[in-house]
Amino acid sequence: MITQIYSIQTVEEALECIKAGADRIGVAIDTGVSLPAQVSEEKCRQIFDAIGNKAVKVLIAVTKSGEEVYGPLTRLRPDIIHICGNEYFATPDFVKKAKQLCPGVEVLQAIPMTGPEAVDQAVYYAEFCDMLILDSVDPKIAGIGAAGITNDWGLDAEIVNKVACPVILAGGLGPDNVAEAIRVVRPYGVDSFTKTSDKLPDGSSKKNPEKVRLFVQNAKATAAELGI
Repeated sequence: MITQIYSIQTVEEALECIKAGADRIGVAIDTGVSLPAQVSEEKCRQIFDAIGNKAVKVLIAVTKSGEEVYGPLTRLRPDIIHICGNEYFATPDFVKKAKQLCPGVEVLQAIPMTGPEAVDQAVYYAEFCDMLILDSVDPKIAGIGAAGITNDWGLDAEIVNKVACPVILAGGLGPDNVAEAIRVVRPYGVDSFTKTSDKLPDGSSKKNPEKVRLFVQNAKATAAELGI
């Protein structure tokens, strides 16, 4: 069971999350769209350099076009590029170009879990993306994700059963509910941002290493129990 922890803002947070057992570390860069916990490209580079090969590096991009991704992708060299904008979704041409610019990179496409239509959408993107992430949507937040609310796990499970590519489950997951989510959906991996973070007085957030540790522990234990 892969564990993905988003959105990291400092080198210290990244290393603490890795120490807590996270397999993947996600960083959201500033692409001109206001996102929770986004950082500059230079800060992202520092975080990725510190991670090295200790964890899988995920670049989170909310953009209006594929062209806006190519520059950061080439300069930052992530292991995974996560496409999660409301206006731009990956295309076969984007996937091909991304892999040319950054050999070995995998494309993770976010699917907005807004209703039954998400199933057909997931089936379509699974044909040419390396993996999918099923996430919740908050109209007040740009992009797909960072909503801090769960979605329909029944639909998530249907998607897992219908597509051949790996599926990451996201949307309001934390130490308290990740075990139940895994039992229902049986995904390839689970993702957490909001519920492994603490809200600060100014409205920003900071990762909580103990919450991350419990999230990872509960996810791995449940997967082992289920044999997945």
